Amino acid sequence: MNILVVAAHPDDEVLGCGGTIKRWAEEKQDVYIAILGEGISSRYQEREQADRAIIEALHSQCVEVAKILGARDLFMYDLPDNRFDTVPFLDITKKIENLVARISPGVIYTHHNGDLNLDHVLVHRAVLTATRPIKGYPVKEIYAFEVPSSTDWSFQRLEPNFRPNVFVDISQTLEAKMKAISIYETEIRDFPHPRSMEAIRASATRWGSVAGCIAAEAFELVRLIK
Repeated sequence: MNILVVAAHPDDEVLGCGGTIKRWAEEKQDVYIAILGEGISSRYQEREQADRAIIEALHSQCVEVAKILGARDLFMYDLPDNRFDTVPFLDITKKIENLVARISPGVIYTHHNGDLNLDHVLVHRAVLTATRPIKGYPVKEIYAFEVPSSTDWSFQRLEPNFRPNVFVDISQTLEAKMKAISIYETEIRDFPHPRSMEAIRASATRWGSVAGCIAAEAFELVRLIK
């Protein structure tokens, strides 16, 4: 089965489903990762002020991370970081439509639409728009993942709230997730930030305790067609 992970920014793919990517890759599924945004440039007053060398280094880290997780292929785009709302929505949707036509995935993992980060919300909506269930369309399952410091920092004030009802046991792939996220040096923060190494591991073990295993990643089922 072909699986597609659609993420807004470099590191979202690992934070949201890095252990799951690694597990499916080890189980001989073909996992493809799409990163739609360039990353980092929103930390500057103007996008044009962003240090291109830093952005290029981040993109090199994306490639390394994809290898660690065992992804079949990585697709990178250059949408403006935290400025997806300045891009015609159709342009975002078309990127996903083209990927689906190229890869023909049966399953998609992507952002939750109750996140604080607007880029995440737009990606979620674009995925749904690009994968409308017409006859013969390949996508049968869509899952939304959480991203620390975005899903949680909405404090359940943005509807819909993240209500996970699907859990993937990543007991055997948690260390690969931790190794992968450590590659993103500019994205990791000190504890108790939600994107600290300690908090990321704690989240996996917490969801593991909910699901009855050592470590897990949590997802909300968006659509399932049998």
